[in-house]
Amino acid sequence: MIDRKPAPQTALVLSPQYPGTDANRAQARLEEAIGLAQALDLDTAEARIEPLRRVEASGFFGTGKIEQIAERVEEAEITVVIIDAALSPIQQRNLEKKLNAKVIDRTGLILEIFGLRAQTREGRLQVELARLAYERSRLVRTWTHLERQRGGRGFLAGPGETQIETDRRILADKMAKLRRELDEVKRTRTLHRKKRQTAPWPTVALVGYTNAGKSTLFNLLSNAQVLAKDMPFATLDPTVRGVKLPSGRRVLMSDTVGFITDLPTELIAAFRATLEEVIEADVLIHVRDMADPDHEGRKSDVESVLAALGAGAEADQHVIEAWNKADQLSAEDYEELVWRARLPKRDNGPVSIVTSAVTGAGVDALLEQVELALSLDDVALHLDFGPEDAEALAFVHRHGAVVSEQTDRETGIVSVHVRLSSADAGRFQQRFGVEDEVEIAD
Repeated sequence: MIDRKPAPQTALVLSPQYPGTDANRAQARLEEAIGLAQALDLDTAEARIEPLRRVEASGFFGTGKIEQIAERVEEAEITVVIIDAALSPIQQRNLEKKLNAKVIDRTGLILEIFGLRAQTREGRLQVELARLAYERSRLVRTWTHLERQRGGRGFLAGPGETQIETDRRILADKMAKLRRELDEVKRTRTLHRKKRQTAPWPTVALVGYTNAGKSTLFNLLSNAQVLAKDMPFATLDPTVRGVKLPSGRRVLMSDTVGFITDLPTELIAAFRATLEEVIEADVLIHVRDMADPDHEGRKSDVESVLAALGAGAEADQHVIEAWNKADQLSAEDYEELVWRARLPKRDNGPVSIVTSAVTGAGVDALLEQVELALSLDDVALHLDFGPEDAEALAFVHRHGAVVSEQTDRETGIVSVHVRLSSADAGRFQQRFGVEDEVEIAD
C-alpha cells in the first residue's frame, strides 16, 4: 500500500538578536521558536540566532544577509523560513520573493498553532477572527491582482472598486459575522458564570507562560483530565472544576490558555472573552517553570499580558506564585529555591510556593495559601443552631471554613465558629435572618 502522507516541510528558524539583548534571553527565544515550529510538525533543518544591528524597512534584514540566507535556503532545499519577529506585509512579501520560500513571522506562526489546537466552537471562532484581522493587513502580500478594477453597472457608473477594496470588504463582512457569533457565545458564557456566582464559590485561575505546567497542576488539584503535554499551547479552551481546600471550603478553579512573549494583539483581543475567567478571579496562581533558565523573563511576559487584560496585582487581585517543575532541578538548586521562597517579600510581593505538579510536592502548601488569601476578606461568625436550624448549619458547612464546633447534648444546641466571605455572610444573614455577634476575621 502506497503511503500518501505528505513529506514534512523543511524549515529554517531565524531568531533576531537586537543590540543589548541578553545572550540567555536570545537563546531562550531561539529554543522557543524551534518548539513553535515543531508544534506545526515542521522539520527544522537549521536554527540560529541572527545578530541584527537595525531593522531594514524593505526586507527586515540587510541585502547581504538576505543573500546569505537565500544561498542557505537553496542549498538545504528549505521550503519554510520562520522569522521570530513581527514582519510588516512589505517585509514578508519581499523576503518571500528573494528567498523563493514561504516566510512566516512570529504572529503568523502562533496563529497557525492556535488554529490547530482550538477544539471548541468558541475557540475556533476566536482563532478565525484573529487570523482574518492578521490577513486583512496583508492583502497586498497575498494577492497580485489587487489593483484591477471591477467596472460599475449602467451608463453613469464610475470606474468601480479595485479588487483590494472588494477583498477588504469581504473580510470585513466575515469579521462582523464572526463577532456576532462570538457575542452569542459570550452571552452563553456570561450566563454560565452568573450561575456559578450564585453557587456561590470563590474563583481561582491558573495563569502562566505556555508549557509551564499549568494543566498538569490543574489536573492534580481538580482530578480533571485536561490535555497536558510538553508542547506550546496544549490547552486553549478554559476548563473550570470545583476544588476542595484543606478547611473544606470549595472554590472554582479554571485552567486558561498559556501566555507567550509578544502574544499577538489580535489574539489578545479575540480571546478576551475566554480570559474573563482570569479578570474576574478572586485569586490568581501564577505557575512558573523554574527549570527554565529564562524564568524571570517569562515572569515579566506574563505580567505584561495580565496588565494588558486589566488583571493581576496591579488590579488588586491576590496573586500566588507556584514555582513549578522543582523535580527537574538538582538537589542544590532545589534547596536554594526553597530558601528563596521563604525570604520576606519586598513591597508586598506575591507569596511563592515551590511545587512539582509531577510529584505533588508543595501542593498542600499551595492550597493553604489560596485559603489564606481568600480569608483576608472573611467575616468571623459565632453562631448557635437549634435542631430546627439544620438548613442554616448546612449552609455554613458548605460555604465557610468551620473553625470550631461544639454540641450541647442536653439542649441540642450546636455552637459554631465559622469564617465566611463577606458576600456569603451577607447571604447567610439575608436568607436565615440570624442575628448574632459578627466580627471581622483576623
